[in-house]
Amino acid sequence: MNPSRHARQTLWQAMSRRAFLGQASTGLGAASLAALGGASPTSVHAAEGAGYQGLPDIPHHAPRAKHVIYLFQNGAPTHVDLFDYKPELAAHHGEPVPDSLVEGRRFSTMTGSANGKLLLGPIEPFHQRGESGAWVSELMPYTAQIADELCFIRSMHTEAVNHAPAISFLLSGAQIPGRPTFGAWTNYGLGHETESLPSFVVMTSVTKNTTCGQIFYDFYWGSGFLPSKFQGVKFRSSGQPVLYLEDPPGIDRQTRRAMLGDLEQLNSLKLEQHGDPEIATRIAQYEMAYRMQTSVPDLADLSDESQETLDMYGPDVTQPDSFAHHCLMARRLVERGVRFVQLMHAGWDQHRSLTTELYSQCRDTDRASAALVLDLKRRGLLDDTLVIWGGEFGRTPFLQGDLNNRPQWGRDHHPYAFTVWMAGGGVKPGMNYGASDEFGMVATENPVHVHDLQATWMHLLGIDHERLTYRFQGRNFRLTDIHGHVVHDILA
Repeated sequence: MNPSRHARQTLWQAMSRRAFLGQASTGLGAASLAALGGASPTSVHAAEGAGYQGLPDIPHHAPRAKHVIYLFQNGAPTHVDLFDYKPELAAHHGEPVPDSLVEGRRFSTMTGSANGKLLLGPIEPFHQRGESGAWVSELMPYTAQIADELCFIRSMHTEAVNHAPAISFLLSGAQIPGRPTFGAWTNYGLGHETESLPSFVVMTSVTKNTTCGQIFYDFYWGSGFLPSKFQGVKFRSSGQPVLYLEDPPGIDRQTRRAMLGDLEQLNSLKLEQHGDPEIATRIAQYEMAYRMQTSVPDLADLSDESQETLDMYGPDVTQPDSFAHHCLMARRLVERGVRFVQLMHAGWDQHRSLTTELYSQCRDTDRASAALVLDLKRRGLLDDTLVIWGGEFGRTPFLQGDLNNRPQWGRDHHPYAFTVWMAGGGVKPGMNYGASDEFGMVATENPVHVHDLQATWMHLLGIDHERLTYRFQGRNFRLTDIHGHVVHDILA
């Protein structure tokens, strides 16, 4: 007799009726606890298998976008210096901000009370661009050239006044970490288009020598209470994008395949016993890692890109830690069926460096962002790829610092008005939507809340934001919480 089988029989025969019932009741209790915590059959099913194809009732309607590339500008770009031209702000440069615009409004602790702060005009000239007449600063010459491809929303507003809560709010619908992010919800609802790469990929970069870089927290691409299968996979910015792509010495592909097969059988037994979706995630991720040993080196090899394409993205495109490189990689990922790509570039937090580091930020991101839109368009990918550019909030129209010390000029955090732009994926090109007041202080015309923007993104992907929910701790959650309205006016 097999020794292990004999041992199990002996243990079974020795187990008393009371012990058996005690262990059984513990199992039932654990199952009940899991149900209360939100581990439902749906969540288990959602994590099973490497080729998860999304929920059966999604898309809810015909999608305009199949992919998303989110060019997230960590630290909050200054809307009044880049895309929201205010002649009155320039005309009243150096004058105190009107009390009526700041009374009762909350600013960061660095500003405290905004009463008496001096207005600061845009630091570089603006011009109207393209047939759409969009106002774009000279700081963004490449973005200016594609103005007719873009949909500008100049009436964004949010609720948080500090970076991490505001980023969490924009990406997950809640200021406190722990909710699934936009990419995770998309991954959960729509599933994979490819089984050789993750469906949700993240890359981070920062302007070199910046003094205002932001921390990249893992919850910015987390899956929250969804099974961890749906969280973003972060690619590294040096060396191989993913660690351990090569098999160890002495291990060939056939041996690796056999090892993973045995491991899958063991994990499948545990999954059958416990129904834990994280075990299913483990199975799927082992399989994904095996396939990525082939797919990722091919993805990272730029030798098949023409010199014309490389030149479009700029001289930093071959540096793996640069925003330009990540933009090109984003296009290559979308070409290979990756559903959601989130690029996060830090350094926009210019409290004392508006006249120095803002120029560096624009140089690092402007050319590559525009090149990505043009590259997608010429390859026929822009129609079903939604490109989003923007940060977590804007910057104050008033000065942070001493007006007489231009090298130290800055602007503080500003949640009441900011600008994002989008391209492709079903949004109207050459669109200028909404407006802030004459000083860029408050969204006044067609204001768009963060939850409205999230609802619109989901709609473009074919998802009704009110119907894509997940039950957790006794209630149904969604990306837009209990808010959000689709901004139909910007849809093509």
